[in-house]
Amino acid sequence: METLKLEEDSCLHWSYDEEADVLYISFGDPQPAVSIDMDGVLIRYREEDGEIVGVTIIGAGAMLKQKKGRTALPSPAK
Repeated sequence: METLKLEEDSCLHWSYDEEADVLYISFGDPQPAVSIDMDGVLIRYREEDGEIVGVTIIGAGAMLKQKKGRTALPSPAK
């Protein structure tokens, strides 16, 4: 596989699904991508050019609770 890259000027979008405990982060508008699973952290990239387009973190709230004693993720800034 080629080296993955990330454009420096991409806009960050994120959302958190509390019921599923999944944090979705997209660099630019969400788009179709291939994922690499790294123990519940999915790195999402466009297969045709290796551009990283997002990250999905499964169990993000549980990880925070375990590591920091927090009960929930903060709401996204509007």
